[in-house]
Amino acid sequence: MNTVKQNSYAWDKKVEEAAVYTKAVSPEIIEKSRDGDWEITVTTGKPVPRNWFPNSLNGLKVLCLASGGGQQGPVLAAAGADVTVVDISKKQLEQDEYVAKRDGLMLKTKLADMTDLSCFEDSEFDIIVHPVANLFVEDILKVWNEASRVLKNKGILISGFTNPLLFIFDDEEDMKGNLVVKNSIPSSSLDNLTDGQIAEYLKSDKTIEFGHTLEDQIQGQIDAGFVITGLYEDDFGGRRPLDKYIKCFIASRAVKLCVE
Repeated sequence: MNTVKQNSYAWDKKVEEAAVYTKAVSPEIIEKSRDGDWEITVTTGKPVPRNWFPNSLNGLKVLCLASGGGQQGPVLAAAGADVTVVDISKKQLEQDEYVAKRDGLMLKTKLADMTDLSCFEDSEFDIIVHPVANLFVEDILKVWNEASRVLKNKGILISGFTNPLLFIFDDEEDMKGNLVVKNSIPSSSLDNLTDGQIAEYLKSDKTIEFGHTLEDQIQGQIDAGFVITGLYEDDFGGRRPLDKYIKCFIASRAVKLCVE
């Protein structure tokens, strides 16, 4: 099973369908960002606090990790950062390239898997912005380790990720408004499927998603050399049944601290 190939294709299709996380920001947002009035999200709707960033982004090297779609990268570039956007979806990266060309931004894109950043040097970046995306990889510890490697000492990692509670429920029933417990954690989209159903799934344009433990999400960052310095929760904005009971997304701010 080639998870990267499946998810790359699925996200290309999402761009063609104009899914919400593939819609590039407007020229008005870029203009405001140039004037210092900017914000980004790494979850579903709640903006990242501005005090999670340095006072100025001018000249700072920022890696937008698994962050294609013409959203975070262009805003941070307009705010003065030296931005590189990495994604496994070529069409998602084309959204960033489109905004950069439209609005005259300096921005680089790189087609790569978030678990393998070998195209970058050690300690290359000052900040990593990593929106909710690690549900699309099976081993998130590789993501945290690679993020730590390419960040400078005292560099900042701002991440969004999914509360594993979301994944214990039957997704189809959830869409109908019913909360039916079905899966254990860790989980995969392919769990509880027959071989024939898996073969059909892999022929579709659906993403393969993984429900990770909170231990891997949070302790995984700590084990990779990070200290967690901030955290908040977010939800679907009332669009899913679980919003009545719990927020299903988490954002964390972490700082890489090398032990001398």
